[in-house]
Amino acid sequence: MGTAAFDQAPEAPLGGLRVIDLSATAAGALATQFLADGGAEVIHVEPPGGSPLRRTPGWPALARGTRSLVLDLHAGTGRQRLNELLKTADVLVTTFRPETSARLGLTADALAEINPRLVSAAITGWGGSGPLAHLKGYEGMVMAKLGIFHAKKRINRRPGPAFVSVPYASWGAAHTALQGILSALLDREFTGLGQHVEADLVRGIAMLDTWTWFTEMVGLRWPDAYQTVDGFTEDGEPQAHLVYPLLTAPTKDGVWLQFAQTEPRLFAAMLEDLGLTPLLADPKWKGLPMLETQELRTELWEIMIGKVGERTLAQWQQVFETNPHINAEIFRDGPEVLGHPQLDHDGRVTVAEDPALGTVRQPSTLVHTDEQPLTPARPAPALDEYDGVPEATPAPAAVTSPAPALPLDGVTILDIGVMFAGPFGATMLADLGARVIKVESLDGDTIRRAFPFPEAGGAKVMQGKESIQLDLTTDEGKAIVHELAKRADIVLCAFRAGAAKRAGIDPETLKALNPRLIYLNAPGYGTGGPFGARPAYAPSIGAASGLALTDAPDAAGATTSLAEIKPAAIRLFQASAVPSLQADGVAALAVASAMLLGLLARARGRALGTLTTTMLASATHALIDRTIDYPGKPAAPTVDDGGHGYHALYRLYEAAEGWVFLAAPAEKEWPELVAALSDEISLDGDPRFATAGARAADDGALAQVLGDVFTKLPATDWEERLTAAGVGCVAVGEQPSEVLLQTDERLVAEYTVAAKSPIFEEHHRLAPAVRFSRSRTRAMGGCLAGDHTDALLSELGYPKEAIEDLRERRVIG
Repeated sequence: MGTAAFDQAPEAPLGGLRVIDLSATAAGALATQFLADGGAEVIHVEPPGGSPLRRTPGWPALARGTRSLVLDLHAGTGRQRLNELLKTADVLVTTFRPETSARLGLTADALAEINPRLVSAAITGWGGSGPLAHLKGYEGMVMAKLGIFHAKKRINRRPGPAFVSVPYASWGAAHTALQGILSALLDREFTGLGQHVEADLVRGIAMLDTWTWFTEMVGLRWPDAYQTVDGFTEDGEPQAHLVYPLLTAPTKDGVWLQFAQTEPRLFAAMLEDLGLTPLLADPKWKGLPMLETQELRTELWEIMIGKVGERTLAQWQQVFETNPHINAEIFRDGPEVLGHPQLDHDGRVTVAEDPALGTVRQPSTLVHTDEQPLTPARPAPALDEYDGVPEATPAPAAVTSPAPALPLDGVTILDIGVMFAGPFGATMLADLGARVIKVESLDGDTIRRAFPFPEAGGAKVMQGKESIQLDLTTDEGKAIVHELAKRADIVLCAFRAGAAKRAGIDPETLKALNPRLIYLNAPGYGTGGPFGARPAYAPSIGAASGLALTDAPDAAGATTSLAEIKPAAIRLFQASAVPSLQADGVAALAVASAMLLGLLARARGRALGTLTTTMLASATHALIDRTIDYPGKPAAPTVDDGGHGYHALYRLYEAAEGWVFLAAPAEKEWPELVAALSDEISLDGDPRFATAGARAADDGALAQVLGDVFTKLPATDWEERLTAAGVGCVAVGEQPSEVLLQTDERLVAEYTVAAKSPIFEEHHRLAPAVRFSRSRTRAMGGCLAGDHTDALLSELGYPKEAIEDLRERRVIG
């Protein structure tokens, strides 16, 4: 593992870039893994003894193709060596708390003085400012404080919040940081100047939500006119209409399936296959699936569960293979996820031969180009194997023309997709200045009609876009898209396999019209293969990828009666289908990063072929700790049976009022916790807890002791007291994050901005997820379907009379 690791991909899109990674958390490592996979030289600067990430199962994949240098940053020689590296670097990634960065002299101003071309990215838990910036940035603390553990509470058998083990916040922060880094590097191509980028876990995880922000806003604004409801009642009966198209049920031979028939035509196909189409004409079932009484909602649910249970898995698989409008996934977990037939077909599984570990089986690069990984699999570095200071790369002279105020000013994206997983990637780039033109059918995107309140489902994904409604089945509709593609920088296509070709908007057709075009396919499964033509939605991808069983590992067990099936179905539904945390958001973040990679590669003269990301592959990356496999792989941490957390020092506890989340997993944090609790209990002299090994061996006893202590005070008191003592602890939020961030004035000021939309008028929306020291961002509201049809056609040169003619003939909306 020497310099040759980088010689394998000298012409890769990020080849020639040097990245210094000081991070010690998954968020930083996921970001630099993407950069290394793109061909950048990534040097992990590790403390004496190595990064704590080396002890995680995912390290061989997170650090593949990178280098390792051990430095003590608290020693003068270590800091001097770091400064030498930074003078020659293009990117720096840190995950320090703001005060730590200041203490180490790694502020934005100090770094700019060392190297004006450096793009420095700081990933924190809560952001560099605001009312929560002083808290420790553990992922569990962020999710607890934001109410996410309450949003997932139904995955537990017990009452109260449920620990969420999927690293959604780390994934979100990694990719929002990446989007800042890639945008800043793109800006540097024109200005010659670097800048500082900030991302954090709060903004990162908030990006994953599909529509809850706006459905909650409707409930807050008009409580008498519209009431938001959970999927199920407290008694375990269905009350939301999406329970039926997103049905979770076991087969006759006991294998659990997750359906995802969200589109009306797909739900109709499901009803037909189940023999339930006659219900649509029966007055009893008026409005199906939006039913008027709880008795009817429960009855329909039980009927559908029973129908699924009439067939074996093999019989259902025959249905999926022969009916293109019906699909369901079995629930997979861990390395078995990489056995999915689609991943194998797409070359999404690769192996690297590690000198110490042997064969490491892992996901290939997140982005593929022309159906191939960006770079081949390479091993992770041995500790401190890097033995030199790289020679400085001559820097190009700074360009005299002024930098654009927005990093993507002048970039045009043609968004051709439906729902959220692909299109929201373009939404995020709109915040960075891109012009995004959304192509919709004459009926508009289905997501707009996901809820009874107009536009509540689509308000977030439509932010900052211009909408044009076309009938792509007509030659004139195709011609309009072709004209738009000639003027675009990027086409984002999120269709099933074969659909783009049939519509005449495939990469070969559009690139022939515009050779500089960056074309990104972002399907659920792939552009071909055994599952490529099947419908894919977040719940089914969550089941296939392991997102669901990671959070509810024992939920898909054997069932023999409806009384057992129903609570298990609720737990699995909660694990895979909660809109604020699921596969759609995971995929959308990857889409945004992939488009920026394409833009930067083109600007650097390393233009790529047709790019592809998929929902399924993106989820395997988010779960890299679990999907990776190799001999002697350490076990990934598992949630306790009660759904409290990983162990006594990283878990939920019930307080006198409310719940707290304690995060003190590091050895150095134990003395601080002992001192902070000394008024209630003496832990210092207890031999059961004297060492880290003893505490691990007696974890159940320690959890019992701490549980007794936490019942003595309210959760808010514990947060204040332990935070003051330097211990990670927060009171668990009891409202959804989408409510908390709209109603707590301190958080509204920090994490939201004002915007306008045709439906919600002036309202608060989440602020752009990344902040720059020099470039700016923008925050726009949504639009209605077809709002910009006439303006865009006029821009293309269509006279008013021709536009009216097209509308009369139903070519445009």
